[in-house]
Amino acid sequence: MNKGELAAAVADQTNLSKAQAGEAVDAVFDCITDALKKGQEVRVLGFGNFSISQRAASTGRNPQTGEKIQIKASKQAKFKPGKGLKDAVNG
Repeated sequence: MNKGELAAAVADQTNLSKAQAGEAVDAVFDCITDALKKGQEVRVLGFGNFSISQRAASTGRNPQTGEKIQIKASKQAKFKPGKGLKDAVNG
C-alpha cells in the first residue's frame, strides 16, 4: 500500500474526501517527522513507537575498488511495533 492508497482507505473509513484524507495523512507524517527531528519519541498506544538512534562513525569498504572509506556518524529513525499491532498481524 502506498501513501495514495492509504489516503483512499482513510477516506473510505472516515467519510472524508480523498483530498481531505490525503491532507490528514500528510499531517500525521509531518508531525511524526518534526518530533523526530527535535529528538522526541512518538508513542502511539497500541500501534508502536517511533524513535531516533545514533549510528556511530565507522570504516567501510568500497565494493568496487576495495578502498577503505570513512562512514560518517548519523541518526537513524526506528519503529518498534506495539503489542496491539503485533497481535493484529499475528492473530
